[in-house]
Amino acid sequence: MKKILLVSHCLLNTASKLKSYDASEMKAEDSLRKEIIKTAVDNDIHLLQLPCPEFLQYGYRRWGHTYDQFNNVFFRERCREMLQPVILQVKEYLENDTEFEIVGVLGIDGSPSCGVKYTCRAPWGGEFSGRDVTDVLHSCHLEEGSGVLMESLKKMLEEEGITLKMEGLFAPEADRALAMVSK
Repeated sequence: MKKILLVSHCLLNTASKLKSYDASEMKAEDSLRKEIIKTAVDNDIHLLQLPCPEFLQYGYRRWGHTYDQFNNVFFRERCREMLQPVILQVKEYLENDTEFEIVGVLGIDGSPSCGVKYTCRAPWGGEFSGRDVTDVLHSCHLEEGSGVLMESLKKMLEEEGITLKMEGLFAPEADRALAMVSK
């Protein structure tokens, strides 16, 4: 039986990630990302790559965003559009359950889109020019909760009567992600 794990886009393509200036934080995440991929391959787990709504909406030269900015009907609808082909693939695999098993979904914790256990929150919005935005920018924080894409994915799966285990890749809690790819 072939095992399949749905993964956030940047797990396989870090070129889509927001440019980071915290090298130590990214080093720990990148090390765990590589361990996850190697373990998945070693355990013959196939990886189905989810779309990256942030890259598809704003490209590489985007600013960082927060859950609060993406939590709107327009972004949620765009996520649903991007996820529709994924839902069809999941349904097809599940209809052939003697050959395929979907082991779950692995997101990227801290992401306003792909967070599963943690997301990035701040009441950002409005014009940058003509004001000191230091306090606004410093209001950004990690908070328990899922990102908008993962919320949309979970809702779409539920609408189809599908429940999948969901975890997030988060270097300080590496065991959660590693459990998704370990036998």
